[in-house]
Amino acid sequence: MTTTPSSEQGTGVSLGMPQLPAPAYPADVRARLEADAKEIIARYPGSRSALLPLLHLVQSEEGYVTRTGMQFCADVLGLTTAEVTAVATFYTMYRRKPSGDYQVGVCTNTLCAVMGGDAIFDELKQHLGVGNDETTEDGKITLEHIECNAACDFAPVVMVNWEFFDNQTPASAKRLVDDLRAGVPVEPTRGAPLCTYKETARILAGFPDERPGAVEASGGAGPASLIGLRLAKGEEPHPRVVHPRAGGPQDEAPAEHLSSHDAPQQTSASDPAHPAGPTAEEGE
Repeated sequence: MTTTPSSEQGTGVSLGMPQLPAPAYPADVRARLEADAKEIIARYPGSRSALLPLLHLVQSEEGYVTRTGMQFCADVLGLTTAEVTAVATFYTMYRRKPSGDYQVGVCTNTLCAVMGGDAIFDELKQHLGVGNDETTEDGKITLEHIECNAACDFAPVVMVNWEFFDNQTPASAKRLVDDLRAGVPVEPTRGAPLCTYKETARILAGFPDERPGAVEASGGAGPASLIGLRLAKGEEPHPRVVHPRAGGPQDEAPAEHLSSHDAPQQTSASDPAHPAGPTAEEGE
């Protein structure tokens, strides 16, 4: 990219110079990706419908969607690179620059924010020394805020490579990222065991998770998520899953936390004057 000086151009207009063609994948890598791409494309009646999983496939190769990856997708689908780029830049799950082994997403949408998500995100930025969508120097963690993790009943929620860590506090979230950087095994609250971002991208491309017990560990919705369904079926309503902020029982033990990094308490760090009461599992 070159810019004509304003003294010569008058308006300082930037003149875009053509980019060099994207470098090709090594022959062995391309052959492997072509075999995978053929399998993906065969799932769809129209080949261009395979673009989304193909972008996950190339993301699994280098940890982000490179120009080489987009050129590969264009080649195998008979599309232009402009068409592929339009899709890759629209969806936030496709990364456009090198990222860490673990993508740590903090929900900062309304409910998570008021329950402590904003405080968690601010403390993680300071603790890790990075801003939004930035990666730590060791290449382990990419931190970002996410608009919604679709888990409001477990707010505030942090996701690592799209696996859930529920009911977080700043302290538990900092312990989580410290363990990830140190290589200490961590367990999500729900869902399959944690894997790297590249491995996650391959699963999102539609290839099976072949780790022993991973599929069985996927589980389902939590008790709070199922209350509406149970009421719709005419079942008897259960006790409140979350007690009111004021006047809730104080002698009940908090719910068991299934994650190795769930918060030890479920309070709102962003609203200390009105802490949330203890969360109880349905039926307790």
